[in-house]
Amino acid sequence: MMKSFIYMVLFECIALTASAQSHTLPVLHIHTENGQPITSKIVYVKGSYYLTDSIDTRNALGSKDAPLGLEIRGRGNSSWKGAKKPYKIRLVEKQGFFGMPSNKHWVLIGFGDVTIAGMELGRLMGMGWTPHSRPVEVVLNDDYIGLYLLSENNRINKNRVDIYKQPDNNEDESTIPYGWLVEVDNYFGSDQIVFQENTKWNMNITYHSPDTLSSKQRNWLLNEFKDINAAIYDTDKEHSTWEEYLDVDAIARFFIVHELMDNPDGFHGSFFLHKDLGDDERWVAGPLWDMNCMNRTKTDYTFRMKAPYGFTPHWIGELIKDEDFCQAIRKAWTEFYPSKTEDWMNYLDSQILPCEQAYACNNERWQNPNYVPLPEKLDHLKKILTANMEWFDNHLPGNAIDGMASVETNNPHVIIYNLQGTLVREAESYQEAVQGLPHGVYILNGKKIFK
Repeated sequence: MMKSFIYMVLFECIALTASAQSHTLPVLHIHTENGQPITSKIVYVKGSYYLTDSIDTRNALGSKDAPLGLEIRGRGNSSWKGAKKPYKIRLVEKQGFFGMPSNKHWVLIGFGDVTIAGMELGRLMGMGWTPHSRPVEVVLNDDYIGLYLLSENNRINKNRVDIYKQPDNNEDESTIPYGWLVEVDNYFGSDQIVFQENTKWNMNITYHSPDTLSSKQRNWLLNEFKDINAAIYDTDKEHSTWEEYLDVDAIARFFIVHELMDNPDGFHGSFFLHKDLGDDERWVAGPLWDMNCMNRTKTDYTFRMKAPYGFTPHWIGELIKDEDFCQAIRKAWTEFYPSKTEDWMNYLDSQILPCEQAYACNNERWQNPNYVPLPEKLDHLKKILTANMEWFDNHLPGNAIDGMASVETNNPHVIIYNLQGTLVREAESYQEAVQGLPHGVYILNGKKIFK
């Protein structure tokens, strides 16, 4: 019965039109000027677009007779080398596709159930802004090029990473420490700082915003990350100061996401960090990008397991030795598991299964030798993710006793400082002292604890 259905879907893909899209999803039509090919990841090509949706016409934008303006170029690293290319789009006028907030900047990336799963996990994990995407079939210069995700990208903007945006070539030393979006990268580029992380590998930091640095900005960024690195590798974990630089809660949630996805790239590359304006602001892990899932049985934390490619797990091997980090992981985990797991699985069904016919047509276009029908593929992914959650729940790092609970009964009068030494609060009871405190690391009656 299943084989008959597959054959029927593939026959429909072949028989529909020369462009072969399924028309079960929105179709994004793009035309470049004079049919010019897109061959560069740097130089944009001018063109136009319109969006059709036979299922929900409210999503339509422009038309064949009245298209809207855009510029388009290639993007990606290893993905750009494949036959099916990813693209970066810059619209002439802001648009909000499918209810996503308006913006000029969008990307077309290859459809991936793993991407959809990882990004939704980030949202459920409370990681802050995480890119949204919607599946679309794409026709480029009248050539059907398959099923894609039309996605938001990581950039500083009020509808995306909503923080202060530091200007390019900034010379003002009072603002240079703020308004950054950077990426721990596994590729080399001219827009980077590089330093030795440990005796085995270097760390490459790509700066996305600002994108052009003054010498003062570059020197500050290099020294900042050298200081963070030294604090993380401090052998005295009880008195380490890395929490003064990094948001402990955010990087703990980031770690959980990549453990459940079993993604070796999590601390290897596409590891974004951002920092807002403010004296108490720290580097926040995220937004998420570039998801992967190893599709295997977990026997250890992902950064300790082998992968079919070389990867460098930046920082995480040291962070997991720190009890503050471990307690942050445990606290974030209890907020997610098991209460939100069903929501996660249901979301995957609702977002991925409607793409079944379009996924089959995409395969007809690109002839993937390892093709598996989408419902079967999704079922397997859900089993893997469920097994990963169960493994992680049985192997939480650190001690089971929360550090804050241990000081509750022994210290009726409580004094709390932040890591900068500023008095935060004095209270006559533990409950009164911690009520309403934001997540973070504090000094409570002389003991470093995580809230």
